[in-house]
Amino acid sequence: MISGVFMVPHPPLIIPEIGRGEEENIQDTVDAYHEVGRRIGDLKPETIVLISPHQIMYADYFHISPGDEGTGDFGQFRAPQVKIKVNYDTEFVENLCKLAEAGDLPAGTEGERDRRLDHGTMVPLYFVNQYWRDYKLVRIGLSGLSLVTHYELGRRIRETAEVLGRNIVVIASGDLSHRLTEKGPYGYREEGPKYDHRIMEVMGSGDFGRLLEFPEDFCEKAGECGHRSFTIMAGVLDRTSVQVKRLSYEGPFGVGYGVCIYEICGRDLTRNFKEQYEEKERERIRKQRAREDDYVGLARAVIEEYVCTGKKKEIPKNLPKEMYTQRAGVFVSIKKEGQLRGCIGTIQAVQPSIAEEIRENAVSASMKDPRFSPIEPDELEKLSVSVDVLGETEKIASPAQLDVKRYGVVVTKGYRRGLLLPNLDGVDTVDEQVRIAKQKAGIGAQEDVELERFEVVRHY
Repeated sequence: MISGVFMVPHPPLIIPEIGRGEEENIQDTVDAYHEVGRRIGDLKPETIVLISPHQIMYADYFHISPGDEGTGDFGQFRAPQVKIKVNYDTEFVENLCKLAEAGDLPAGTEGERDRRLDHGTMVPLYFVNQYWRDYKLVRIGLSGLSLVTHYELGRRIRETAEVLGRNIVVIASGDLSHRLTEKGPYGYREEGPKYDHRIMEVMGSGDFGRLLEFPEDFCEKAGECGHRSFTIMAGVLDRTSVQVKRLSYEGPFGVGYGVCIYEICGRDLTRNFKEQYEEKERERIRKQRAREDDYVGLARAVIEEYVCTGKKKEIPKNLPKEMYTQRAGVFVSIKKEGQLRGCIGTIQAVQPSIAEEIRENAVSASMKDPRFSPIEPDELEKLSVSVDVLGETEKIASPAQLDVKRYGVVVTKGYRRGLLLPNLDGVDTVDEQVRIAKQKAGIGAQEDVELERFEVVRHY
């Protein structure tokens, strides 16, 4: 059973051998950590499941540390004498992998690249070990998959604990925003303090359903590293009544550190946050579909028919005249649960009409985007679709003639050519826009390029 759950940060500075006195500047965090350690010592868990954002991370897979043991030290923080050694709970790992496979959840022990313990794991264990050492560890990393999928992994962790009937403690390791001040590791962005205020409100109240509603671009701009850890933790507490104790929040070095304790109070079937979120998403998609114009309606119909039958849909006869008579470059973008699921387009017209351009690119976006696996039929009801119809490109002399909200950009260096659409989530400056376009084309950040701009008509 799960006997306790804890949200903690992982600043190496709070280790005295590393901080060398500076840890006094975050004394509330240090004191909170000792309370966490004492609580875990009182619970005497047989197994600690620790979720770390600095464990090996894959885009489409959750890595769980394999083997019988793990070791690490704080050498990279000038304290090699501080060492951590753990024994892994191989039975728990084996059962968790089986449950994940049974639920088509991509998680397992394959792909180990570095067996050493990361600091996101060692900082929490440094304090736990002062109060309790007779435990085995399960060490789990994050992925680039959706927040809902992270929540589902948490549910599988809970199921595994119930199957084994073992006393389990879960620790979600994660710092908050790294962009709280100009002197912070990534400078200041207004999203940083906003994220920290919002996440501490959510975690301090136990209203975990709101974790799933944080936009991906907002989290990225805030520079957080723990959101997915906390979401897995929330899944562990699915349908569970908890008493929350918010111990501390600090951010004196430009990084947010929050500590909370969650005491289990029994089952509560109304706290099924994943199902509630998915129902909201289905309703949002239903309303969105009702508002879709002919451009998006065609793209969606093509995607659905091709995914289900492998056949390209015939162009309907009742579309607006310009879709048959005009030609233009078109991009079809597909999102699922707020994340990009496919995007393919043409800079200039290739097909005889806009309608046919949409059809070809809708098929490619759903099945042939090399960044993603082909869309499956059971995903169709969760998809948001948009269509961008591109205007003519025009050469410009410098980035000063760009505007990220109004113009897309094309960068060219010899045979290499990259494009980025305008008004994209997470792209706020011209420099970012040009950098990403160069990156997509395999052009170095410092290389000079020819620039073109274009406007688009975006259909949702």
